[in-house]
Amino acid sequence: MREFVTDLLSRQGDDVPVFSHEHTVTHGALRASVAAEASLFAASGVGEGSTVALHVPPSFTQLEVVLALWSLGARVVSIDHRLKPAEVDVLRELTRPQFVVRATGRPGAAFRERHELVTEPKPDGRPAATRHRLVQFTSGSTGRPKVVGRSTESIIREVMRFGAAEGMPGRGERLLLLNSTAHSFGLMGGLLHALATGVHLVFAGQPTAEDVLRTAARHEVDFITGLPFHFALLAAAAHPSALRTARGAFAGGELMPPDVAERFAAAYGFAVGECFGTTETGALTVDVAGTTRPAVGKPLSDTTIRVRDGLVEVALDQSPYLDEGDPTRYLDGWFRTGDRGEFDADGNLRLLGRADSLVVVRGSNVDLTQVEAALRAHPLVTEAIAVHDTVIEAYVATSSAALTPDEVAAWCAERLAEFKQPQRVHVLPALPRTAGGKLVRNPRALADAR
Repeated sequence: MREFVTDLLSRQGDDVPVFSHEHTVTHGALRASVAAEASLFAASGVGEGSTVALHVPPSFTQLEVVLALWSLGARVVSIDHRLKPAEVDVLRELTRPQFVVRATGRPGAAFRERHELVTEPKPDGRPAATRHRLVQFTSGSTGRPKVVGRSTESIIREVMRFGAAEGMPGRGERLLLLNSTAHSFGLMGGLLHALATGVHLVFAGQPTAEDVLRTAARHEVDFITGLPFHFALLAAAAHPSALRTARGAFAGGELMPPDVAERFAAAYGFAVGECFGTTETGALTVDVAGTTRPAVGKPLSDTTIRVRDGLVEVALDQSPYLDEGDPTRYLDGWFRTGDRGEFDADGNLRLLGRADSLVVVRGSNVDLTQVEAALRAHPLVTEAIAVHDTVIEAYVATSSAALTPDEVAAWCAERLAEFKQPQRVHVLPALPRTAGGKLVRNPRALADAR
């Protein structure tokens, strides 16, 4: 990993911009900052094979620290800054890092360029026993997070896949990155792709339509990536002049609802594409232009995907899990993603929802994604989740105090067969999300949010 990071940092000239928010960082300044951070970490005892938990909000500081730790050969354990102390303790217990690097104070929701850091040695920590240099965690949307390890080789292959994908942002282009750099796509398709190709990353201060649009206009961005909910916000704002310089956009992190894609395209005059992947595998398909929807594009180079028993599987050399993992997810060289899918006549992968979205109600199969689509079609509903325990239960978010559960139930009764209709409806100001920004689909967690 040392050699890879050194190579990435040396590819662009000193004056070429790499990060912008209120201020701009050049590649020359980035190299100097990474070297300075690496010296401080080395003085604290961090070196080849050290394990370091990074608990820092997305920022210039966080990006520089990741590169500095990798330049020393350390294993970075990426922990989302929004997690509560009890959640962080669980992840530390699972991974036993030798050091914890955290931001001081109480980080808010806003993007800040700089944070003061504290490095805490952990006497009970353990050095890396494998070549994995990045550790991340599954989203935990349906259960306890699993520990996912990425080797240097798998990271390099993913960066190369992004670079070879048609239509990806290239040298000199400005990419407004709304995805968290603590997570897989933001780190690989954001930071590392930018360093590899000379892309200029731009960051918005707040995850609001107003701030995103203001940032895009100010920096005259060429491209935008984010989660589906970012594009839902932008579609609702409908301010096309702010994105007049943008040539494209695509979403990653979770499946893009077709209605959100349609509303965004109608508002801004260009389609939003899609990147499909998992924490365990990295990016698997990228349809930058959004021309294959409802499919998500062809498998990326150096990627082998098959559909077996209706489920999408990916060929991997070894299990992606560093803990006991789940033996039902990785078997005989194939990782089962948990997504249902099929290939169309052109070889594009079409996703049909999560395997756990297909439930049986009174002997009939019900795809909960169909129920969610009907819920989202209501003009006052901004988000929707359908879950099934003993009955189908709907949770919807709305910005209108006038929407009632009875009105939502009546809406569904007009659009869904009786056995598909939610038996209980809950109307909330907002739906709970995981630390990674995905909607929570755990019935108990949703019940706690009521």
